Amino acid sequence: MKKHLQKITLLITLLMISPYAFSQNSAAVKGTVTDGKLPVEFVDVILKNSQDSTKVASYAVTDASGNFSLENIVSGDYQLQFKLIGFKTVFQKIKFTGSPVNLGILVLQNDSQLLNTVTVNSKKKQIQKTDEGFIFNAASNISQTGGTATDMLKSIPTVAVDADGAISLRGKTPMILINGKNSALTNMDQIAASSIESIEIISNPTAKYDANAESGIINIKLKKNNQDGLNGAVVLGGGFGAKGRMNSSVQLNQKTEKWNFGLAYDNRFAGRTKKIKGDRTNYLIDDEHFITQNRNDERTEGLQNLKFNIDFAPNERNTFSFEALGNLESQDNDETLQTKINTNTNAFFSDNTRHSLELERSKVAELAFHYDRKFSDDRKNLNAGITSSFNFHRENTNIDTNTYDENEMVTGNPLLQRTRNYEKENISNAFLNYTFPVAEKSIIETGYKGTFRFFNSDFQSADQINSEYVINPLATNIFDFNEQINAVYGMLNSFIGNTENPKWQYNLGIRAEQVSNNGKTQNNSDTFSNHYAKLFPSASLQLNLQSSEFLKFGYSKRINRPDLDDLNPFVDITDALNPHGGNPYLKPEIVHIVEMSYNAAWENYSFSTNAFYRNANNTIKQYAVLQDNGVVLLQPQNIGNTITYGLETIFSVKPSPFYDTNISVTAFQQNINAGNLAQDVVQNAFSWYGKMIHNFIPWKGAKLQLIGNYNSALATPQGKRIPVYNADLGFQQKLGKGNARLGLVVTDMFNTLKSGYKNTTSLFSSNRTSKSDTRALLLTFAYTFKSDFKEKLLENQFSTE
Repeated sequence: MKKHLQKITLLITLLMISPYAFSQNSAAVKGTVTDGKLPVEFVDVILKNSQDSTKVASYAVTDASGNFSLENIVSGDYQLQFKLIGFKTVFQKIKFTGSPVNLGILVLQNDSQLLNTVTVNSKKKQIQKTDEGFIFNAASNISQTGGTATDMLKSIPTVAVDADGAISLRGKTPMILINGKNSALTNMDQIAASSIESIEIISNPTAKYDANAESGIINIKLKKNNQDGLNGAVVLGGGFGAKGRMNSSVQLNQKTEKWNFGLAYDNRFAGRTKKIKGDRTNYLIDDEHFITQNRNDERTEGLQNLKFNIDFAPNERNTFSFEALGNLESQDNDETLQTKINTNTNAFFSDNTRHSLELERSKVAELAFHYDRKFSDDRKNLNAGITSSFNFHRENTNIDTNTYDENEMVTGNPLLQRTRNYEKENISNAFLNYTFPVAEKSIIETGYKGTFRFFNSDFQSADQINSEYVINPLATNIFDFNEQINAVYGMLNSFIGNTENPKWQYNLGIRAEQVSNNGKTQNNSDTFSNHYAKLFPSASLQLNLQSSEFLKFGYSKRINRPDLDDLNPFVDITDALNPHGGNPYLKPEIVHIVEMSYNAAWENYSFSTNAFYRNANNTIKQYAVLQDNGVVLLQPQNIGNTITYGLETIFSVKPSPFYDTNISVTAFQQNINAGNLAQDVVQNAFSWYGKMIHNFIPWKGAKLQLIGNYNSALATPQGKRIPVYNADLGFQQKLGKGNARLGLVVTDMFNTLKSGYKNTTSLFSSNRTSKSDTRALLLTFAYTFKSDFKEKLLENQFSTE
């Protein structure tokens, strides 16, 4: 089918750019492109006039066999270009006299000078290995059709996502970037998976990346079409879990020789239910001794995204890009929480039902400007940019609490409360990167990045007294936070051996970051200021055993700065017995990481494994403290020193043209030294998680995918989270000539996905489980016209939550 796709693409392109498209066609120039071993697909073959390089005489893309042909060429002198990311661009002059020309086999060389470039295989795979991790191609994921970015991350090797959407790499929260930049889109459920082109996992960041990436970086790249002419796609879908769900999506793109315009809109509307059960025993409190809670949620979600981009390339060496993204999100949550409390003799103490209606509205706007400059030497590059992201979030909650006696009869009048939390956030970035050669085998990368963040949270709580709502001054405040991070870095990339197949590759880098932040509440109950400068070195050494097999050793120093949710001091009282809030006095973690990896790839299978060791001081963890009134307050704390070591493995195999699979396992041991805390803390724990992705081609034009996930129990400072496991199924069938497709997905087939924890301390023990309606059936229809992105435009519109 890919051969047919390439033929269609070639035909459309020729019709557009050739003035002789409707005359009799005959192959004028043809050839085959390989990497020395295998044919290379998707290579851009561009024929330009030697006298005027701005004029394209003909254009083609190599097919799955590496073949190309250029037709309807006027006699003259020309220059051929062969371009594909990950390979050096090849130029070849030809003189065409009217007779057919067969160039034979042309060999592309890997761009080994740019050590951090993606390794492009001859056939686009589900996972592409890079020097810093791997890239997961979203087009290959059909079992998350209708999902969000959170859902897609559940299907990516080495990434763990629990039932509440918490994302982790190697047991810690990673830094998440959108198109390589810091964004106010911190909730991955705000990004529809249909808009994602690829997700890059950077498990071993170098000095050019933010040091605030203890466990690694997840970079989510949004789709952008680059094919000439007008392209587009329309997607419609519907389905149901406990409630109905629907979606739609439209993508349009117009590209000329110098301009590229893109416009995309998608939406998702869904209903959701959730049930939560919890119990707690307070050992040293006689009255509020046994606590049992049952909670039911009925939620309606809405998500809309609008994306616009303009690219302008006045010539081959200069490109200017502008991108604007708008996001609207709404969540209406109708929640009922019943709490029963008994004494230590199991006698009745109290009973109440707390009903809350929570209305959330979020607006996000992002603007990004980017400039890229290329030079005659491919090893030299300059790029710069400015980005700014704005987030406006409003949350209003009405709460009414009814109290019952031991006969379940209402006593007294209901307690009526209102809370609100209005948040404003702005994150802006300015960056400049310059890469240049200093020797035949060495290049230097250097640059600057400034990150500027402003955050304001206006929290108010009011109780109804004598038919009027009176503000509670003890629970009402305004919190302001400002942060500025200025960073410069320098890196030396070099190799030993010949250019095509270097024996050794090494990287030496240093990053300097100067941080200034301050936060305060309006009533000055919490005020803090931090100013510090730190150096973050990194180094790696790679031994290439063969062209597709290498060993790599690396070291890096990193920092884990507390995020805004961790620092915001306001306490959420929706659940009065289990409130949670931030801690403005947290210190950043300082982390030292040592890694050793082995990677090998063959024609039909590949294997990679990574052993890692991480030593973190001032580890930040959520920590529960039992108050004198029986309330357990959950806040992040610096709990001391944590040593983590483990192994990460990915294995891919394609035993037949009709089936391939990917298996990944991550296992690690955590040893915690929390002598600074008075209460019990888990000292050590072993955790692991794994995934299996099975892809089938049952017949022509069809795809079937089955994904299984398992996350073992994960240690918390005072206990552990329960295991998480689920299985998803996806099926797609091409219709007609391939421009249309029908997709069917069943998420969480066995309805096993749930979250929870078990905590045990000397003062209390608690258990909690949460179960959403994650099992759902989703049906999607999509139609594309004149697009080389058909494999990508049919995906992912629904959340499984």
